[in-house]
Amino acid sequence: MKRIIGILFTAIVLISCNSQKVYSDFDISYSKSGGYAPIYENLLIKGNNAHYSYEGQEKKIKQDFKISNEDLKNLENVLSQNNFRKIQEDHKKLYDNVAISINVKKGANEGSKSDASLIMPNYKTNWENITSAFQQIISNNVKNKK
Repeated sequence: MKRIIGILFTAIVLISCNSQKVYSDFDISYSKSGGYAPIYENLLIKGNNAHYSYEGQEKKIKQDFKISNEDLKNLENVLSQNNFRKIQEDHKKLYDNVAISINVKKGANEGSKSDASLIMPNYKTNWENITSAFQQIISNNVKNKK
C-alpha cells in the first residue's frame, strides 16, 4: 500500500513539474499583466514553437502554434533596429498599471526590459515598435483573441 501511494505521489509531482516547463523553457517571451481589472497575456517562443495564453475580461485562451522563420527573423530585426538592449526603463513607482515585460534569452538582443515603471521618453517609440511586433504575431496566429 505504501508503495502504491509513493508511486502516485511521484507521478503527481512529475506531472505538475512538467506542466510548468512551458513557462520556463523559452528563447523569447512577451508578457502583459496587471491593471484595475487584471489581465494576464503571455507569448513564449522556443525555436519555431510558440505558446500563447490569455486570461482576463472573462476570457481564457491557451493556444500553441508554429511561428515561421520569416516572423522570427522579422522580430529579431525589429528588436535590433529599435535598440532593444539600450532601451532605458524609468524608475517611477506606478500602481494598478498594465505592464509589459520582454525577455530575450539568446541572440544579439539578449536582455530583459519592462515598462512596469514606464520607459524613458526618448525610447518610447522604440518600445512601442517592439511591442507592436509582438502584438502582430499574436493577432496573426491566435484564434478567438477578440
